[in-house]
Amino acid sequence: MKSSLGVKMVLRTLANLAARKPICVSFEVTHSCNCKCRHCNKGSIKKEPDRMSLDDYRRISHELTPTACQLSGGEPLLRDDLEDVARAVKHPSGLPMMVLVSNWSLMTEERYLSMMDAGVDIFSVSLDFPDERHDKFRGLKGLYKKLDDIVPYLTNKYRLNNIVLNSALTSANFREVPGLVAKAEEWGAKISISAYCILRTGEAALCITGEENLEVLKRNIEFLLEHKRKSRTVITPDCVIENTLRFFQGGGHLPNCSAGYRSMVVRPNGKLNPCSYFPEHQYDSQAEAIKGFSEGNTCDECYVSLRAMTERSLVTLTRDSIATYFKL
Repeated sequence: MKSSLGVKMVLRTLANLAARKPICVSFEVTHSCNCKCRHCNKGSIKKEPDRMSLDDYRRISHELTPTACQLSGGEPLLRDDLEDVARAVKHPSGLPMMVLVSNWSLMTEERYLSMMDAGVDIFSVSLDFPDERHDKFRGLKGLYKKLDDIVPYLTNKYRLNNIVLNSALTSANFREVPGLVAKAEEWGAKISISAYCILRTGEAALCITGEENLEVLKRNIEFLLEHKRKSRTVITPDCVIENTLRFFQGGGHLPNCSAGYRSMVVRPNGKLNPCSYFPEHQYDSQAEAIKGFSEGNTCDECYVSLRAMTERSLVTLTRDSIATYFKL
């Protein structure tokens, strides 16, 4: 079953590259969130009267035919009908491979099982610090304790290798990389890293700058690459880890963004948004999104998950996708 889905993912990726359709789509199912994270502007509960229907989710998923998708937000678990959304997005073929991106403050054993039953393949759990400092950074007291209880409980009980900690590197936590990896191992989870960019909040102080800091970051990047050769805990592809270092060394710049071509965001209202950092650019079709945004896009100010995971060369993308899938 696993090998069959892996083959389908490779074939879908090749077909989408040829057709210039997105490899990964992020369905932002809500802009509301119960956290108030320092590096994000989506904290607080928001009114969303124009949410799209389940039929719209089904239609858009079939039109874009992504290899992989995210159910994201905001905090997606705030939606009581999230299982229905997942079923609408998932095709009978088993694609797209579905990742639930969440802070896990609302996760329960029952919700973990019901989301898997609805089609979620990977649970991405945000973790900024390997201790209670995570609460302060996320603006939610008791969040770390919740993770410290439920993540190892679920990994030990079900042993499905589908829980992945996601750590966005900022000036606040980049020195914590070894501790974050150790925490993933302690909890029996995997870990992936991504990079903060200034576009979300404008907080320049969270960018990793300065010769001394960049040297520490370089050592921690080398630690990640070396650790990958020894264990299966870190699942971020080597080239993404290396480019994360280049991104910060370049002052928070990395050119040749392919937003709209290889990746796409779907807003809660059903509009297509090539990049969530430019929310004013919303369209009714990928063709409109490419013409209105992607063809003239020269932005180089991020290296976050959608971009990082889709912009590799054909050979590297195929190889890394297979390797990551079977690690999970």
